Amino acid sequence: MITTNFHTHTVFCDGKSTPEEMVLAAIEKNFTDLGFSSHSVMYIKSSFAMKAENEKPYIEEILRLKEKYKNEINVLCGIELDIFSHKPEFSYDYTIGAVHYVLKDGMYLAVDKSAEDTKASVDKYYGGDYDAFAEDYFELVSNIVEQTNADIIGHIDLVSKFDEVLKIERGERYYKASEKCVENLIKYNIPFEINTGAMSRGYRTTPYPDERILKMIKDYGGKIAISADCHSKEGLDFGFEEAENLAKKCGFKEYAIIKNNKIEYINF
Repeated sequence: MITTNFHTHTVFCDGKSTPEEMVLAAIEKNFTDLGFSSHSVMYIKSSFAMKAENEKPYIEEILRLKEKYKNEINVLCGIELDIFSHKPEFSYDYTIGAVHYVLKDGMYLAVDKSAEDTKASVDKYYGGDYDAFAEDYFELVSNIVEQTNADIIGHIDLVSKFDEVLKIERGERYYKASEKCVENLIKYNIPFEINTGAMSRGYRTTPYPDERILKMIKDYGGKIAISADCHSKEGLDFGFEEAENLAKKCGFKEYAIIKNNKIEYINF
């Protein structure tokens, strides 16, 4: 049973619950560790990112909760850092590296805003070619560690978030691009996230990465972390059983957690 989550969003960015509501829900679920990972301040207009004036209050609130509940749960203050984010002004316990936009013809195209938005972007800028959109996305993700100094690689195939909704069937171009991305990232020896966030919000019936990409990661010697990418207290451990079963099916025997500001691995 997984009793940790390190990908947690609150009202400080695009989440629905307060940090304290998240902590109390985690304690009720007998969690041992809860890491907050607010979307970092971005230099492009974004509907989900934390505002610059909220970064310090965010850290202060998480540190307050860390102290208040220290005898019940280990609370960490992290950040989800996009490649199009400003460099954080403050230090964090850990960083999740992520890509939420593709830059095309001078326009920043959101990868995960909505199915309708994705379709409109791909139709307008890629002539309806979803694989070309994915190729540009995976090229950006390939540089995620260099640009964010990430401790965890977040939702490597976020570009597939609306595949089920849009009835997109991925082919060899898509997987060739994803494999090149995995090859580029494997050298950093940091975990790739298995993420259930799209499941909890009704966009997917399975975690991402999908099974084929997850097997690539395993074949290249990669490691994993499991997270809910939750935006409300109800989603703190949503889909964890499915994520664990998928990880085991692909041959993984352990997953990453964060202890004493460093990555450690524990067995399933």
